[in-house]
Amino acid sequence: MNIREDLQSKLDRFEELEGLMSDPDVMSDSGKMAAFAREHGSLAKVANKFRTYNKMSEDIDGLVEMAASDDPEEKQMAEEELESLRGDREKLWDELLEMTIGGEDANRTRCVMEIRAGTGGDEAALFARDLYEMYKRNAEAKGWKTEIMDMSATERGGFKEIVVGLEGEGVFRELQFESGGHRVQRVPETETQGRVHTSAATVAVMAEPEDVEIELAKDEYRVDKFGASGPGGQHVNKTESAIRLTHFETGIVVQCQDEKSQIKNLAKALRVLKSRLYDHRQQLEAQKRADARKSLIGSGDRSQRIRTYNFPQNRITDHRINFTLYKLDHVMAGDLSPVTDALLEYERDQLRGDTESS
Repeated sequence: MNIREDLQSKLDRFEELEGLMSDPDVMSDSGKMAAFAREHGSLAKVANKFRTYNKMSEDIDGLVEMAASDDPEEKQMAEEELESLRGDREKLWDELLEMTIGGEDANRTRCVMEIRAGTGGDEAALFARDLYEMYKRNAEAKGWKTEIMDMSATERGGFKEIVVGLEGEGVFRELQFESGGHRVQRVPETETQGRVHTSAATVAVMAEPEDVEIELAKDEYRVDKFGASGPGGQHVNKTESAIRLTHFETGIVVQCQDEKSQIKNLAKALRVLKSRLYDHRQQLEAQKRADARKSLIGSGDRSQRIRTYNFPQNRITDHRINFTLYKLDHVMAGDLSPVTDALLEYERDQLRGDTESS
C-alpha cells in the first residue's frame, strides 16, 4: 500500500467511524462508543487534512481544464490560480507526510514502553533506571502522562525491567524509533579505579491498541496469581495480588505487581498483553514489507544496537542515521527532541523518496 492509499484508507475509516458512532446499537454500548470516539479523534487531523488535499486536487483538475480554454482572460486567470493552488497543495502534502511517519499507528496517543537491563549486571540495571528517568522527564516536558505498569527493581536502585504506559498528543510518533539496543559507556558507581565500562539495555515501544482492535477471549490466556516481591526477593505483599498472564498461541507472558489490588494489576496486565499482541502482529507485517522498505529506522528489528551513550565524552550517537550530539547531559535531563527530531527528519526524507519513486 503506497502513502496515498494509506491516507485514503484512514479517511475511509474516519468516515466509517462517523457512521458507527451514530448507530443506536453502538450508542447504547458505552465501551464501544468510547473506543470508537478515541479512534475517531486520533484520525481526525490526518483525515480532515487529506480530505482538504483531495478537494484541492479536484480544484486543480478543474483549473487545468480552464487553462486549456480558448478565452485568453479565462486562461490567464486559471494559470494564476493554478500556480498558487499547486503551491498550497505541495505544502499540505508535506504536512501529510509528517503525520504519516509511523504508518497506521502514527497518530496513536497511547503507547507502552518496556525497558530491560541487558549485559552488564548492576550497571546495566542502573542504566535501565537512567533511561526510564530520561523518558519520564521528556514526557513531563511534552505534557504526556506516564504510568508505571510493572517494574522489577534491584537492591542498588536499578531496574531489571520496567514497563510504562504513556499517553499524550504525538507520543507514539515521537517515541516509535526508540525500540532497540541502547549501549552505555561510563565509569559505574561501583567502579573504584575509574575505569570506563560498557553495558546495555533494551527498549521496546509498542502502540497501545483500542479494545475493539484486539479481541482477547478468556480461554486464550492463563491467569496465575502470586505474591508480589521486591528487590532481592523481599516479600512486599502477603496477598496474591500479582498477576501473570500467558497467551497460549504466541507464548507471550506478561506480569504486573505494581498495584496492591489484584483487579488493578489484572487490568494493567491485560493492557500490556494486548499491546504486545498488537505489536507482534505489526512485527510480522513489518517483516513481510522489509524487502520493499528503504528505511533503516523503521525496520522494527528489536535486536539492533541503535544508540551509544558515552558519558566521558558527553556524546550520544544514533548508529542508524550516523547522528552524533555532544550534549548527552541535556538528553539525559529529558531534552530528547534533538535526537527524535533527527530520526523523524530522516524518515520524512525516506518517505519523500518512496513517494517520488512510486
